[in-house]
Amino acid sequence: MTDNRNTILAVVLSGIVLLGWQYFFNIPQMEKQRAAEKAAQQQAQLHAQNQPAAAGKATPTPAGGPAGAPGSAATVAPTVTREAALTAAPRVKIDTPRVAGSISLKGGRIDDVSLVKYRETVDPHSPAIVLFEPSGAPNPFYAEFGWVGASGTTAKVPDQTTVWTQDGSNALTPTTPVVLTWNNGEGLTFKRTIAIDDNYLFSLKDDVSNGGGAPVTLYPYALISRHGMPQVAGYYILHEGLIGVMGDQGLQEFAYKKIDEEKKKEFKATNAWLGITDKYWAATLLPETNAAVQARFSSDTVAGIKTYQTDYLADPQTIAPGGSGSSTARLFAGAKESKLVDAYDRNLKLNRFELLIDWGWFYFITKPMFWVIDFLFHLVGNFGVAILLVTVLVKAIFFPLANKSYASMAKMKAVQPKLAELRERFPDDKMKQQQEMMELYKKEKINPLAGCLPIAIQIPVFFSLYKVLFVTIEMRHAPFFGWIKDLSAPDPTNLFTLFGLLNYDPTQLPIIGHYLALGIWPIIMGITMWFQMKLNPTPPDPTQKMIFDWMPLIFTFMLGSFPAGLVIYWAWNNTLSVLQQSVIMSRNGAKIELFDNIKATFAGSKKAADNQPKTQTKG
Repeated sequence: MTDNRNTILAVVLSGIVLLGWQYFFNIPQMEKQRAAEKAAQQQAQLHAQNQPAAAGKATPTPAGGPAGAPGSAATVAPTVTREAALTAAPRVKIDTPRVAGSISLKGGRIDDVSLVKYRETVDPHSPAIVLFEPSGAPNPFYAEFGWVGASGTTAKVPDQTTVWTQDGSNALTPTTPVVLTWNNGEGLTFKRTIAIDDNYLFSLKDDVSNGGGAPVTLYPYALISRHGMPQVAGYYILHEGLIGVMGDQGLQEFAYKKIDEEKKKEFKATNAWLGITDKYWAATLLPETNAAVQARFSSDTVAGIKTYQTDYLADPQTIAPGGSGSSTARLFAGAKESKLVDAYDRNLKLNRFELLIDWGWFYFITKPMFWVIDFLFHLVGNFGVAILLVTVLVKAIFFPLANKSYASMAKMKAVQPKLAELRERFPDDKMKQQQEMMELYKKEKINPLAGCLPIAIQIPVFFSLYKVLFVTIEMRHAPFFGWIKDLSAPDPTNLFTLFGLLNYDPTQLPIIGHYLALGIWPIIMGITMWFQMKLNPTPPDPTQKMIFDWMPLIFTFMLGSFPAGLVIYWAWNNTLSVLQQSVIMSRNGAKIELFDNIKATFAGSKKAADNQPKTQTKG
């Protein structure tokens, strides 16, 4: 039956897509997580050796260029606890509604940032997310700003060992900037003013005054440095690593592995930004949009520790005796909230800063999908309910197409007797059968591919919703009802632990463990899909019938480890599809065979059981 073939084709296509999704994204994630854990253990062992600091070599440059690349004198300090590293140097407190931490007076680095609005787990009392850590801590990650002397200059400039003097405010708040000063003892006085807004944007102004007797040429620089390979989510659909938009050269993304291979990538650009991004958090340098910069992504190994860095040099400034120079810089260090990132992009006139969030290839669907879900969330107060509502909206938008599709399917059911007659008239001439069938379709105005359209439409929506759930921080730890505390994580219940009665984790089993995350919502999704399958007539071909019978079960196991929000969407979508298809087919005079097919399934199972030979026992 052609309509069954069409449905099977659409289902198989969806199955292939989902299997590919599992093979290329979900399974590699587990492998990468294990690799990251192993790398972290190795890194900890290296840190535990407390190796002495090792200075890097300055990058050679042409005459007249900077004496060394930003951070060229970077060192790896002996590892201590985070708390010990924070007390190793005097600090200025950072105190805002969203950011807590401190600025080190040694080096003038922003190297202690915690995002107090976000927690490590769904427990609101769990520790806050730590973004930046100081050098010497287990996972150093920091931003540094300053000046690099021109080639041949002997003027002392502040570096990572310089201890600045704090002036004015004792804490950095949105209303009280911090001022740091340092005198090199040779006529140059450096002043750094650091401000922060109510969110995650640091603004820095570096001033230098020349009280000496000779001019000095200096290059402003800024860098973000990360020591050690961080643990990444490991999905191919998500970029984690070095990122930037380099003016006309556009978006540049380098995963940690890729920059390890290339070692260094340099750009000359105007209207650029660059940094390091995680799944939900990022640290990025935002030069002035009219600044021409020499930007660089790099990877190095110092004392056995991988170091990843993004940095830039701005145009040189020659400061005459009695004169002064200044440079401004900006740092975004925080959560990748969509509205906030878009606001910075718009207000600062940045170059597509919105791409800091990895919206993916289906950007034109994914971001509007997020906008609609976020809008509905602010109306109803629950992201899960918002997903249910957006599913209804999608159904309403595509209702005319679905109506046409289901109506065509209803017409195909009506002409099944004529199709059967054609097969009887030309039992051995398949070509003639096809010709006559096409003539019949043309006469009755039937589209034989109509059965594929509802699922074909659903696939890009499915992918865009998956992306929204996976990359947007707004969905992180967003609850639904009952046991679903995080829509971006899989259903925490599991059939194979009897929903918590057995204390073990079946997902850790080799090979098959990944498919044993079978919670309540995936089971509900499987049941709704089974109902949707039963809405169509039972295929006469045994192979087709087997596919129909097993497909809901296969999809249930495949979707078990997907985000709960996506599984809830799929279950709700199946339910709406059953109702919509039933109504449309009924209006077109086609018999609704759902309950008949369900009865036939159980009747067939009972009949098969009755036909089994029974073992007789002797009295």
